[in-house]
Amino acid sequence: MYPRLFTPLDLGFAVLPNRILMGSMHTGLESRPDGMARLAAFYAERAKGGAALIVTGGFSPNAEGNLGPHRAEFSTAQDAENHRVIPRAVHDAGGRIVLQLLHSGRYGFHEQIVAPSAIKSPINPHTPRELTAREIEQVIDDFSRAATLAREAGYDGVEIMGSEGYLITQFLAARTNHRTDEWGGALENRMRFASEIVRRVRAAAGPQFIVVYRISALDLVEGGLEAAEIQSVARAVADAGATLLNTGIGWHEARIPTIAQAVPRGGFAWATRRLKEAVSIPVVASNRINTPEVGEAILVRGDADMVSLARAMLADADFANKAKAGDRPAINICIACNQACLDHYFIGQPASCVVNPRAGRETKLVFNPAPKPKRIAVVGGGPAGLSCAAHAAERGHEVTLFEKAAELGGQFNLAKVIPGKHDFGESIAYFAERLKRAGVRVMVGKEAGARELAGYEEIVVATGVDPRTPPIPGIERAVSYVDVLNGKVQAGRNVAIVGMGGIGFDVALYLLERDSRAPYDPAAFAAHWGVGNTPAPAKPRHQITMLKRSHTPFGHTLGRTTGWVHRAELARNGVRMLKGVEYRRIDERGVHITVDGKERLAEADTVIVCAGQTPRRQVSGHLIGGAKEASELDAKRAMLEGAELAARL
Repeated sequence: MYPRLFTPLDLGFAVLPNRILMGSMHTGLESRPDGMARLAAFYAERAKGGAALIVTGGFSPNAEGNLGPHRAEFSTAQDAENHRVIPRAVHDAGGRIVLQLLHSGRYGFHEQIVAPSAIKSPINPHTPRELTAREIEQVIDDFSRAATLAREAGYDGVEIMGSEGYLITQFLAARTNHRTDEWGGALENRMRFASEIVRRVRAAAGPQFIVVYRISALDLVEGGLEAAEIQSVARAVADAGATLLNTGIGWHEARIPTIAQAVPRGGFAWATRRLKEAVSIPVVASNRINTPEVGEAILVRGDADMVSLARAMLADADFANKAKAGDRPAINICIACNQACLDHYFIGQPASCVVNPRAGRETKLVFNPAPKPKRIAVVGGGPAGLSCAAHAAERGHEVTLFEKAAELGGQFNLAKVIPGKHDFGESIAYFAERLKRAGVRVMVGKEAGARELAGYEEIVVATGVDPRTPPIPGIERAVSYVDVLNGKVQAGRNVAIVGMGGIGFDVALYLLERDSRAPYDPAAFAAHWGVGNTPAPAKPRHQITMLKRSHTPFGHTLGRTTGWVHRAELARNGVRMLKGVEYRRIDERGVHITVDGKERLAEADTVIVCAGQTPRRQVSGHLIGGAKEASELDAKRAMLEGAELAARL
């Protein structure tokens, strides 16, 4: 079904069994005391699942290059010894793995950061110290020593991180390299740092060692490299001895989404094609490749020689094997929410996955066969109930799932209509298929009461939430977000949204862009965000005013790595936001409010209430998900609670 994906790739000295590479991601385990053992289990599962080549999270070749205050370094013989467990586990599982060497440069969140020039990053409070010429030579030697140590530790190669705005990228771009010596000025000088690192790594590690260079296919920042310059860098690092070119997209400070839900599937493969045309070594496409058909299409078009999947293999460790078997319905698709992976990393928590809570918890969340199978009733077919029912049945329990609605999915059925969130529908289909294969008896359109639940040994209550109705005079004139998102209510031209949590932002985005982003193709995305040109002007269908009682920053509950995208979308559509609001009443004119002691009117044909939720609890039992706590419809917590309960039952 996917013949190009499963054509072997000959590297000259090694043959990869397929074209699927597991891309690097920061797991947050790199600097933890138990991190090596947990990473070994994490990567081994993905190797067993069929990934041809795995790239680890980033490790710095020296102290200054650490990403944060905690050491995630690969610079000593002891580091190599500590790491041995990782390649050993991957090799035992039949896979290959390379260690990513990443020097943060000015992106490091500590006070010892260095860079080609002392220019502060807009996303970092610290200003880097400018490297001397002697220190630059030392950094290059640090990379080559780290590669030698990686070979001694048992790794099959290294990936040199030259993308996303880290140190090597900072040398390449005039934006961050203001040097006037042999490491600055013309592009030929600026790219010496990258090519010299690759050359010395190849010389130190030998010819039978995979050297992946992660290149920025698009910088997406002012003062970054142009397309022809990126091709020149690609040729230089290929000539210096790179085995593969893996691609990254954009700098972390870029104001264009690169991996968020707003990005169409495979939306940057066209940029990878330009690199493939410039070099003779294999080139890898990346970013928002989350299904086998997307990867197959990229290879069929000739955009790349391999595809890199990172979060997709968080969501499903067996992605490659399932794709090879043509078992597309069995693949747990990444929904690009970032809530449990990237967002976790930036708050110091280990990375995991909303739709696969076991990711990153392979040694902690274990589903052993049930010693004594039980009759279990799961009431509610939303994220929490689906997670619990699937895991419990797969352990050997006899499970019946009751869902009073006509279809499974719960709040995911609302989320899937939001622009950019159509992949939530994939999760519903996946879990429905998983329940079927596990033998779960699914009762849709059936509300469970005492009679239906009689005789079950365990009852799991995953009944979700009800929208909260705030006590505002005239609230009966308003409509619920549920009725807007499910199509029962069509909003008028002027809209007031009461509440500015995640649901409020989703409703605003739905009203503004449900039609304009329907095609969801790379060309439309590029025009929308101004990739390479001026962004397309917004033509909003609605004039929206968003209101909230608190004085907290707008959108402060949104995801750390995706919230800025939603705020930018609403700003470009002219959405008005008011905080510190006291609600007076709602009438035919709109919402009467007081702000800073002054009475105002938020004119509206339609008032939509997005003011939180309350738990829905019709029966007693083990509470999970929204039925336990109705805070911001937290699917991450819901699916984790469902899985953890299933492991205990």
